[in-house]
Amino acid sequence: KKCDIIITQRNDDMELTFTNEYNPEFDKYELTYNQIMEKTFKHLKRKGNFILDVTLIDNETIHQINRDYRNIDRPTDVISFAFDDEVEGEITINYNDIPHVLGEIFISVDKAKEQAQEYGHSIEREMKFLFVHGLLHLCGYDHMTKEDEEVMFRLQDEIIGKKEI
Repeated sequence: KKCDIIITQRNDDMELTFTNEYNPEFDKYELTYNQIMEKTFKHLKRKGNFILDVTLIDNETIHQINRDYRNIDRPTDVISFAFDDEVEGEITINYNDIPHVLGEIFISVDKAKEQAQEYGHSIEREMKFLFVHGLLHLCGYDHMTKEDEEVMFRLQDEIIGKKEI
């Protein structure tokens, strides 16, 4: 059964708004995602006052988001919407003193369950992986080229660790 729980937790200069529209048993990821967010920013040596939203949803909802905003008519595992994509000619702002909203991450728990079974690892590992993957996208990383993919996937492994695979 679905629920709509919104939890906001602040870690020093980081704020995560966690919304669980999937099932109360997945509320535990609010703490996990806060820890991963902190570890990711330390690993990337990023300082600033960062805010982001993460929402756990089902395949039907992520399919609709994918179709409406990305013109892809199927469900996917994770979608990130970065709020600070740079546009040519924009000025750079120092976010050390003012809050900076990175964006939103939507994770399909249905897809995470499918992929965990397909790849032979735990749902916990897949949920962590999808959050890190989405967070790295919000931090400007991508996997459009082989070189970029290698960098991003190496960072994912360094942040969540290969031992969980």
